[in-house]
Amino acid sequence: MSPTPLVWAITFAVTIAFFVYEFFAHVRRAHEPTLGESARWSVFYIVLALLFGVGLGVVVDWRHGGEYFAGYLTEKALSIDNLFVFLVLMTGFAVPKIYQQKVLMIGIVIALVLRGGFIAVGAALIENFSWVFYVFGALLLVLAYRQAFTHGENDPSQGRFMRFVRRHLPVTDEYAEDRLTVRRDGRRFVTPMLLTIIAIGFVDLIFAVDSIPAIYGLTEEAYIVFTANAFALMGLRQLYFLIGGLLERLVYLAQGLAVILAFIGVKLVLHAMHVNELPFINGGEPMLWAPEIPIWFSLAFIGTTVAVATVASLLSTRGESTANEREPATPAEQDR
Repeated sequence: MSPTPLVWAITFAVTIAFFVYEFFAHVRRAHEPTLGESARWSVFYIVLALLFGVGLGVVVDWRHGGEYFAGYLTEKALSIDNLFVFLVLMTGFAVPKIYQQKVLMIGIVIALVLRGGFIAVGAALIENFSWVFYVFGALLLVLAYRQAFTHGENDPSQGRFMRFVRRHLPVTDEYAEDRLTVRRDGRRFVTPMLLTIIAIGFVDLIFAVDSIPAIYGLTEEAYIVFTANAFALMGLRQLYFLIGGLLERLVYLAQGLAVILAFIGVKLVLHAMHVNELPFINGGEPMLWAPEIPIWFSLAFIGTTVAVATVASLLSTRGESTANEREPATPAEQDR
């Protein structure tokens, strides 16, 4: 698969056009999206992503189509995990709901730009150094362990990075609508809105380290890597408002993602053995006996893992959800 510069240019232009439309049609006017609006646009972007995958399978071939679907499903699952961190950040910085769309939009654009840079670097490394598969595989195994056992222990808004930012920037205690800076008593201050965006950009950088090696474990085609990431990020803003309450119930999502990352890490190591060129491993000869995991198995494994983690989470928290619904209102709430 060798997309022409024209295909790349059209893909970039269409992706940018979607985000520009999102900003002017939905984000520019500060408001909290309704459930119906969020549902319609979430379905639209998911259907659009699926149609692109079908088109790729028909126009190119179904091997590449399968790689796209496996990559899209993995990136979507990682993006939902990203949403959980966004939710923690929004709560930590007490972002008013009517301004959360703007924060999410900027965060998603930052994520796409960072991932684009990682995709370009990853493609160059893979093309010139086959041993990078060993590095990516080992990195994913480490990330899988971190995802399974250290996920969500800290509030990113109170982390070392944000404490460093607060020490070096004059910050106001309250929001000034959706402005990033404000002038008071002749001095320029940054608002909590800017701090939130800085925190989300930092989190996006960390998630890019997770997601790009993961999808390169499923396909070596930079075009598929980019489009799977772009479609996974499209509609993420609407999905945040659609499943905001559901995010807290996905208690096993981190473990499910850890299993996926570990699986792809093993897949990468096996592939590295298959194309081995390192002189101190097997005399620099490929280990052709190492099995190559087919893409159909990867797609089935990822889909099954996401489904099991989701269903197990919802079943595990069903009792808590029912208890919360039946909890009587306080006297102050009854007076409202």
